[in-house]
Amino acid sequence: MAQFEILLISILRTLVEVAGLALFGQGLLAVLAGSKRDNNFVYRLFQVVTAPVLKLMRLVTPRFVIDRHLPFLAFFLLFWLWLVLAFLKRYLCALHGLEC
Repeated sequence: MAQFEILLISILRTLVEVAGLALFGQGLLAVLAGSKRDNNFVYRLFQVVTAPVLKLMRLVTPRFVIDRHLPFLAFFLLFWLWLVLAFLKRYLCALHGLEC
């Protein structure tokens, strides 16, 4: 049972990692491409990947938070979630005496 829990945490951590790196890449590309970023294929691909995270952040955050700030909040939330999942995985591995 412990291996299933560790696998589940690892999968969640990987999904959080992909979403966080996509947000980071989207932000970096927005800075580099400037106003022409909407015509960039890679930027649109990042938008597709990060859309579910940003929609979830819109539901969680209060209405006075403007949409321009949502990617920053989502990135930091994903970063902290990634750290929590890492500590949880380490805890479960130590609890069951596994090398992870």
